[in-house]
Amino acid sequence: MAIRQGIAASPSPALIVLRCAVAALLAAHGWARLLTGGVAPFGEWLAGQGVPLGPLVAQGITWFEILATPVLALGRAVPALCAAFTAIYVTGIVMVHAPEGWFVVGLGRNGMEYSVLLVVCLLCIGWDSRITRT
Repeated sequence: MAIRQGIAASPSPALIVLRCAVAALLAAHGWARLLTGGVAPFGEWLAGQGVPLGPLVAQGITWFEILATPVLALGRAVPALCAAFTAIYVTGIVMVHAPEGWFVVGLGRNGMEYSVLLVVCLLCIGWDSRITRT
C-alpha cells in the first residue's frame, strides 16, 4: 500500500487476486502435507539434512503455511508474511530444487522454476504492500 498525498492507496484488484492466488497455492503445501501424513517424513528428511529439530521445524512450517495464508489473503501483515514465506521457499530452492535444475517437468524433474515463481510473486506482493511516503 502506498501513501500518496496523505491518503493510503488501496491495492489494485490485480494485486489482490495475485495475493489470494499465491496464498491458496501456499496453503495447499501445508494442507497436503498435514492431510497425507507428510509432516513426519518431512521432519525426518530435514533432520537427515542436518537441520536441528527437523520434526519441529517441519511442524512449524506446515502450520505456518496453513495459518498464515488466510491472513495473507486478507491483506494483513503482508510484508512480514511475504518475507517469512520467501525465506522458507528460498531455503527449499537451495536444499531441494536447485540441485535438480530449472524445470519442474519436461526437460527436468523437481527443478526450481515453480519455487522461483512463488518467490518472485511473494517479493512483488510484499514490496507493493509496504507503506511508503511519496
